[in-house]
Amino acid sequence: MDHTRLLSGPRAALSTLGALTAGALLISGCTSGDSSDRPQSGASASSSSAGAPAPPLKPLPERVPDELRPYYDQKLAWHDCGPAGFQCAKLRVPVDYEHPKGGAEDGTKGSSEGGAKGGTKDGAKGGSGDEIQLAVTRTKPEKGTGKGGSLQVNPGGPGGSAVDYVQQSAGLAYPAKVRKRYALVGMDPRGVGRSKPVECLSDRQMDQYIRVDQTPDDNSEAQKLTAAYGKFAKGCEKRTGTLLGHVSTVETARDMDVLRAALGDKKLHYVGASYGTYLGATYAGLFPQNSGRLVLDGAMDPSLSSRRVNREQTAGFETAFRAFARDCAKKSRCPLGKGGVKEAGDSLSAFFERVDRKPLKTGSQRTLTEAQATTGVIRAMYDEGSWPILREALTAGKKGDGAELLALSDDYYERGPDGVYSNIMYANPAVNCIDLPPAFDDADAVREALPSFEKASPVFGRGFAWAALNCGNWPHKATGAPHRIAAKGADPIVVVGTTRDPATPYRWARGLAGQLSSARLLTYEGDGHTAYQRGSDCVNKAVDAYLVAGKPPKDGTTCH
Repeated sequence: MDHTRLLSGPRAALSTLGALTAGALLISGCTSGDSSDRPQSGASASSSSAGAPAPPLKPLPERVPDELRPYYDQKLAWHDCGPAGFQCAKLRVPVDYEHPKGGAEDGTKGSSEGGAKGGTKDGAKGGSGDEIQLAVTRTKPEKGTGKGGSLQVNPGGPGGSAVDYVQQSAGLAYPAKVRKRYALVGMDPRGVGRSKPVECLSDRQMDQYIRVDQTPDDNSEAQKLTAAYGKFAKGCEKRTGTLLGHVSTVETARDMDVLRAALGDKKLHYVGASYGTYLGATYAGLFPQNSGRLVLDGAMDPSLSSRRVNREQTAGFETAFRAFARDCAKKSRCPLGKGGVKEAGDSLSAFFERVDRKPLKTGSQRTLTEAQATTGVIRAMYDEGSWPILREALTAGKKGDGAELLALSDDYYERGPDGVYSNIMYANPAVNCIDLPPAFDDADAVREALPSFEKASPVFGRGFAWAALNCGNWPHKATGAPHRIAAKGADPIVVVGTTRDPATPYRWARGLAGQLSSARLLTYEGDGHTAYQRGSDCVNKAVDAYLVAGKPPKDGTTCH
């Protein structure tokens, strides 16, 4: 269970066990949901969580450097791909923007197909070349469409495939008026999906990795967990190579600007979910003059340290669990009892302890460990539509059948029925560990912090704290640090926050809105991760009005 910076993005409710969602996952956390986290009008309400000591992100010079001009001037070769109505292309970008002419081998041989699960993984070892190719898809231009240029989208992660998201979800789910105005464009970020993916373990090794006890009871178990993190990191270094040190959010934001130019757009219009908000805000901070209509849904606060991000996300999942427990108690049969939130938490903790002692059978050769059971519960917290499935899974689990919880865990990890994993769980720590210094350097630091994590969540605190150790021995030092983003001069930026979002706490939306000079905070009073296209007509209308007509919502608008 690698929950350091939990995955994010628009996660749909699971209609049946084992059904995969079209969205990706996200990065870290939330708060306890007390009165300080209730909606407040005005972006300035976020200042308390913004981390005042964090330095500002400085914009890049407006003039494109001569050595980057060939990338900005490239012409994309589009071809039909994937489902009907989509086209694909490859975008050339430098591996290292500071040294764009530093190598000779690009390691980008392979198909440029972008269909679902299609294409070839380019240069798996990550070569030392001076450029790589990134997979891009778009909705196929038709007569009367695309008058507003392109709308880049990113579903989160880090590690979510924007190519898959556009082809499998956004290209169909976004309202017709948005699809008519824009060509929807998805680019797999460097290290993700079809864009020279980060690789770390074999599928069989990954099966073992996700079973490792994430709540060690003694020094021996703590050493096994630390060793597992070390083996994972070494695997990433060996299998990915040089690119592992160049998958930062800043570098991907610079790739987005190259794509903007290659698409022929004067300004970048964008919808980012979860981690995609961090990416979009970073873009606005680096290129405010090129920032058009940006919508950041399920916002992250870039001013927070990795430790604080993890602790606040821990509290976020506690908030979501409490909402689930209250809803469960109203049902005729609740596997966690009807005595209130504390009883439900005690019941779930006791269940986890039982599975820790003896993994559950699943009707297959695989058993369910405590780590996987916890992951399954966490998966269901992303969307309240998944709560009925979780009730059934916990009911079965308490009877000794772990199959349904295993299905939820597999969905979270994007493990297919054939046992093959997507690369999201490799790209996720690769980006997180390069973006921020680690939350913890060793096991002793985790033990010292355990009380604060357990206070944030009696149910999930221990697991989240130990999960935050995974960057402790990463082969590349972080190139980023906490910072504030003002993006002065950018067009209005719509920041969307959900009050009981488990993965990106509402206070993060307030924090980001308090930094961005042109922010318009849009609050959704509700459950689940992200808000746009998740059932709120109020949120959808507000976002669509900005994307289509350029009319942003009034700052402080709240939807119920």
